[in-house]
Amino acid sequence: MKEVNNYLEKNKERFVEELISLLKIPSISADSNYKNEVIKAANAVCVELEKAGADKVELCETAGFPVVYAEKIIDPKLPTVLVYGHYDVQPADPIELWDSPPFQPVIKDNKIYARGAADDKGQMYMHVKAFEFMMQTDQLPCNVKFIIEGEEEVGSVSLEGFIEENKERLKADIILISDTSMLSLENPSITTGLKGLSYMEVEVTGPNRDLHSGLYGGAVANPINVLCDMISSLKDEQNRISIPGFYDKVIDASDEERALIAKTPFSLEEYKKKLDIDEVSGEEGYSTIERTGIRPTLDVNGIWGGYIGEGAKTVLPSKAYAKISMRLVPDQSDEEISALFQKHLESIAPKSVKVKVNPHHGATPYVMPIDIPEYKAASEAMKISFDKTPVPVRAGGSIPIVALFEQVLGLKSILLGFGLDTDAIHSPNEHFGIENFMKGTETIIHFYEQYAKMKAE
Repeated sequence: MKEVNNYLEKNKERFVEELISLLKIPSISADSNYKNEVIKAANAVCVELEKAGADKVELCETAGFPVVYAEKIIDPKLPTVLVYGHYDVQPADPIELWDSPPFQPVIKDNKIYARGAADDKGQMYMHVKAFEFMMQTDQLPCNVKFIIEGEEEVGSVSLEGFIEENKERLKADIILISDTSMLSLENPSITTGLKGLSYMEVEVTGPNRDLHSGLYGGAVANPINVLCDMISSLKDEQNRISIPGFYDKVIDASDEERALIAKTPFSLEEYKKKLDIDEVSGEEGYSTIERTGIRPTLDVNGIWGGYIGEGAKTVLPSKAYAKISMRLVPDQSDEEISALFQKHLESIAPKSVKVKVNPHHGATPYVMPIDIPEYKAASEAMKISFDKTPVPVRAGGSIPIVALFEQVLGLKSILLGFGLDTDAIHSPNEHFGIENFMKGTETIIHFYEQYAKMKAE
């Protein structure tokens, strides 16, 4: 352990400088204007994996952005870890709310502020540096493969085809992913579940053109008003989602699991303080942690229409739009929920407007057992690094590829994340603690040690 800490401390400054260089690349997969930058980031990841000691580093073309593949096979008889991460990032909007430019990383309060710092360039890069240490010190105890993609933030749309076509090359014993968070540096945790996702866009059309709100207001349906009414009806007074059939396949958490969740270190007052809110909100009968971890949700992610420029324009708009995401739990299917959502929206729309529902991307819920050697190895690795046994928690986020890995490759995924809920991922001023970055790198090294030891027993 001393050798690990000495190496990390000696190379800490270099590690951070390298990460900053990667963060300067605006690899926004959702915006076609950044296509060249996304590809630039992919090439940069290739270079770093080669420098760290990987063999067969390839930029694999897909229907969308390329997948970076690399491997180091030291003995085919040894277990193989398949590392997954992504080099694409979310759009930085709204730019005006950033305290510093999103692609000009700055270090403040021992944190790196930049888009992608925590999601997922910083966390992905921990694996590169952990691998570097094991190669430089000749301590790699098992085989390792890397698959780093560039479309996670748009639903990993090309990855399924890549995996299907490369089943043999991707053969492994376990998948290791760092794209989640933990409770805190003082209270480490391991994510044991992810929510599924159904992401929809709704378009409501009224008159065939924008109208004068004085001449037509009160006589013609306003699409924005109608859309707001429709959205408000999607939840009842208990904050339960009112779409017929929505809860039919939800597997309720057992009393034992809820009792375990209740023991999770969590301060509601601190939670509200960090968010600057006076009260929390959600489905009645469940705690805040349960709402985010084990219960399905529905949220409006964006809504627009009419005149939104400076000053006033008295217009009755022709169209209104909303983007809506639903986070799902076992055994909900994103395809079934998307169909139920579309059917319901169309059924409640008044005849005064036309409604068009467009599904975007989705994801399947995932739950990992905590009695398998891989989880035990991750838990022991965290205990070594943090001097405290981590607690298992279910996360509210979605990683579409996790369920796909299990479906196509038959492999479980260990979600060994080191971000914090306060890292502002997907928001202005995203950041990642340098201590989290270094502790994460250390823990990943210990995971390989523990995993190889357990598999040899």
